[in-house]
Amino acid sequence: MKHLFKELYGAGIIFFYYIKWFIFIGLPILYYGLDYKQNVIMDILWVYCFALITKDFIMRVVLKKKY
Repeated sequence: MKHLFKELYGAGIIFFYYIKWFIFIGLPILYYGLDYKQNVIMDILWVYCFALITKDFIMRVVLKKKY
């Protein structure tokens, strides 16, 4: 069971590393430009992507750390 959670965590990190900017920029365009219906799951994903982008900004600019 522990191995399964590690695989899911790793897949989530890889997925959101590449897709976070598309969700962060694209979802508001879908909502306000193309009249896409509000979706709670996509809103949660958008907030998660915003948190990841904020964390990356703090790590790179404020703390000046590379990881």
